[in-house]
Amino acid sequence: MRFAFVLVLTALGLAPAAAQQPLKIGFITTLSGPGGYLGQDIRDAFQLAVEAEGGKLGGVPVKLMIEDDGLKPGQAKQIAERFMKSDGVKLFTGVVFSNVASAIVPDIVDNGAIFVSPNAGPSNLAGKECHKNYFVMSWLTDTMQGSAGQNANALGYKRAIVLAPNYVAGKDAIEGFKRFFRGQVIGEIYTRLDQTDFSAEMAQIRAAKPDVVFHFHPGALGIAFMRQYQQAGLLGTIPMVLAEPSMDHVLLKTVGDASLGIDVSGAWNADFDNPVNKDFVAAFTKKYGRTPTMYAAQGYDTAIAIGAALKAIGGKMDNTEGFRAAMLKADYKLTRGSFKFGKNQHPVQDWFAMKVEKDPAGTITLKTREKILTDYGDPYAADCKL
Repeated sequence: MRFAFVLVLTALGLAPAAAQQPLKIGFITTLSGPGGYLGQDIRDAFQLAVEAEGGKLGGVPVKLMIEDDGLKPGQAKQIAERFMKSDGVKLFTGVVFSNVASAIVPDIVDNGAIFVSPNAGPSNLAGKECHKNYFVMSWLTDTMQGSAGQNANALGYKRAIVLAPNYVAGKDAIEGFKRFFRGQVIGEIYTRLDQTDFSAEMAQIRAAKPDVVFHFHPGALGIAFMRQYQQAGLLGTIPMVLAEPSMDHVLLKTVGDASLGIDVSGAWNADFDNPVNKDFVAAFTKKYGRTPTMYAAQGYDTAIAIGAALKAIGGKMDNTEGFRAAMLKADYKLTRGSFKFGKNQHPVQDWFAMKVEKDPAGTITLKTREKILTDYGDPYAADCKL
């Protein structure tokens, strides 16, 4: 009887619509190794946004296809190729590290798929190599670390030693700091991406006696560097000025009292007083039992932006121009507040000075102090021909 009833409805044009198949999102990120918690925070926050909509983004059912790249560009490339060829994935996100992004973004966009970065922002993809299907929701590495240079100027430092791992983001970090810093860089040191012993670097810093040290070592690298800086007796002698990847909320908790007084800069903080951020921090903390890092906030913001674009195109990823238009409109509210895209589809946003302090309850926290850059984009946008 049910079959006959359906036939009648079909003949009358009243048959129930088939359920919409979930849109596959290729989520390639770093979940293991020294930088594993960065990818875990991005993933957890992105999933939080999906769960808040009952498995949807922008009203569109989605299926996250999550894979660990292990911080290996070749492995990430293989995952991306499999997602595109075997699973027909047209939308990608999740990548943490710039060397991984540089390896997979060109292939993804050349195949007509969309890539929305929640973190990685290599400078080589921001200028002449920009692409209409490539969006960055976080920041350019150069600009994030450049904000520390701007902060160092405001704090009156004149002589700096700078350190970073010898890879794409590390080189961008040092170039960014130098571009903003008006003082003299008296030492430029490149470390290994897998380095755990920084004793030689500590000796160089002690001998040079700079006014300030800037370093970029995300994840476990930053934990090792900070502990050895303290053990070498440098922490109370030579101050640090850092961008947020080198003193996020995980590093803050791990390093403890040794981090007190360090000057930090970034585009987001847990104490930002806007409705989206307050709701996000509360929901993330309740679900996962930890304070979100900037990586988590960027993962959440990426989900919000993708949701707005999917809503505009009804989840039809063959409409890439519609997706792009909705992304570029940027009429969605994010955790960081003010946000828009530059011509290279990288953020134009505000940057803030912060300081590691103890709150009234005695908990170590990152306190936002003042805005140091307003509606700032990046210097590579001028070379983008979009």
